[in-house]
Amino acid sequence: MGEAASTTTPRERYRQQVRSEIKERAWEQITDAGLSALSLNGIARLMGLSATGIYRYFTSRDELLRELVHDAHRSLVGTLRTAAAQGKGDLAGLGQALRRWALDDPQRYFLVHGPPVPGYHAPADVAALAAEIMHILTAACAEVPEARASTPGTPLKDGPGPSGRAETASAQRLALSFRTRLHGVLSLELGGHFAGMECDPALLYQAELDLLVSH
Repeated sequence: MGEAASTTTPRERYRQQVRSEIKERAWEQITDAGLSALSLNGIARLMGLSATGIYRYFTSRDELLRELVHDAHRSLVGTLRTAAAQGKGDLAGLGQALRRWALDDPQRYFLVHGPPVPGYHAPADVAALAAEIMHILTAACAEVPEARASTPGTPLKDGPGPSGRAETASAQRLALSFRTRLHGVLSLELGGHFAGMECDPALLYQAELDLLVSH
């Protein structure tokens, strides 16, 4: 049987191409000058679209921002899944994958882990991706000897993780420590707060990760 025909029309494919280019331009704006620089009118000028024409693809700056936040979360989920698929799904491997992902695009990192964007409320799909990130980390934490040996506690509010099992309370606490301690170092590093200090962010991050792994 031949390959199934595409169910999308040329008009729909063109629309998706334009939306993808708009998002690429948006990331360029954010990378160059931060989130405050995000402007649909600015993107329209760069792409040769009219000021009103661009709103056929994104009805508002907020809608575009929601797409970017969703894509950032999906990118991190994909990074952690890939690490696990490559046999690096333990806590140490996930920690290094997280740092590489953050350093690769700091602004994308801050969309996920930076200060809340005023007026932004995460839709259900973003909340689900955030929950999956936590499930992946908690599953890895459950393999740390002390956490694995602990008496099962209250399951995660969202229910079983990707493996289908409820993780222990100890693993949940370790996963929270993973996020707060490592994100603390990353946020300071990406924000330039180690400048002028006799501190190697990479070594500090590794030291924190080693402490978590030897929990």
